[in-house]
Amino acid sequence: MAASKRVSDRTKDVTMPLRKTAPQRASAPVVALDELNDRLGYFVRRLQVAIFQDFIRRLARIDVSPAQFSVLVVIAANPGLSQSELAKALGIERARLVRMLHRLELRKLTVRLPSSADGRRHALELTREGEKLLARAKVLAAEHEEAMRTKLGPERHRQLLELARGFDG
Repeated sequence: MAASKRVSDRTKDVTMPLRKTAPQRASAPVVALDELNDRLGYFVRRLQVAIFQDFIRRLARIDVSPAQFSVLVVIAANPGLSQSELAKALGIERARLVRMLHRLELRKLTVRLPSSADGRRHALELTREGEKLLARAKVLAAEHEEAMRTKLGPERHRQLLELARGFDG
């Protein structure tokens, strides 16, 4: 039993523990999900949270967010891509993308160069440092994907990937 001391309050005496006691181990209550059991969005969101928690944890080692990873991957695969093309391809709001590109430029991972095709737009490219960081990020992303494949099982992983690829919001 934990030691305690009496503390006087203006309205009543309160007994407060001096040290934490071990929590009582009780089984988690079963919570009814009711109609959520039939809501795709609920389970997709739960799946997304679980996936992102692992991905965020892995990429944190190199100070890269999942959104930054996506931006770096697409720029690497499409040198010279414009900001608006990148925003559309990834479904990122343009203002948010501009802020992200600014942070990536400050870290010397990307550059925005004047486009040779249209002087009003920027051509995006990775720097040498960006290429090195992306190579490390891809290794961590592959570890993450293998962990998800193991957790889901290869067939369920393949099915979910196939279903998600076919969805065009």
